[in-house]
This record gives sequence, C-alpha cells and structure tokens, in this order.
Amino acid sequence: MRFRKEDRLRTKTEFQRVYAHHVSAADGVLIVLGFPNGLGRMRLGLSVSRKIGGAVVRNRWKRLIREAFRLDILTGTFAEGLDLVVIPQKGIAPVSFGELRKSLQKNIGRLRKKMAR
Repeated sequence: MRFRKEDRLRTKTEFQRVYAHHVSAADGVLIVLGFPNGLGRMRLGLSVSRKIGGAVVRNRWKRLIREAFRLDILTGTFAEGLDLVVIPQKGIAPVSFGELRKSLQKNIGRLRKKMAR
C-alpha cells in the first residue's frame, strides 16, 4: 500500500490547526503533535528543520518517518482519526529504522493516553 495524498497533511491550514490545538509527546528521537480530525483515519505531516542537517539528511528523515507510518497503518497499529505532525529532535545522530519506528509507536501511544484524559 502506498502513502497516499489522503494520508498526509498538505495545506498550511491543516498544519496550523494541529499546531494551535495539539497534544504532544516526545522522547529522544521524535516530537509528535496530534489533534483529532474526525475522519476515522490518521494523517501525517512532517516538519524537518534545517537544523537537522542538509537536504540529503532531511529527506532521509522524511522517507524513514513516512515508511514507519505507512507500515504501522498496514498492520492496523494506528486506527484512530488523528492528524499528526512529526518533528525529529534537533542534534540527534541518525537512528536506525527500528528505533525510529519504536519511537513513533511509543509517542502515538502516549498521545492516545493524554487525549483519553
């Protein structure tokens, strides 16, 4: 299954809604901001700053995060209707795909707990 347009945050308005009303979770690898979207599916937005590195490094982070998100959607790990913005932590050395995927799952789990309160 591909990472389709329907699975992404694409407009400035969509990103601003998440930034304005978000619940956040973070660890040493990622910061994840979330906001309910009412669509019944998760959508992903990426914000990778130049402080992370050059274009090659930033694009690698984006590819890895999109792939981790896509694989977890296929396995049904993420089923809630949330809009997410994922931000890699500044100053972190490149991590393995497995570590990145665990970090994403852990932070989304934390978001769910915070939103349930």
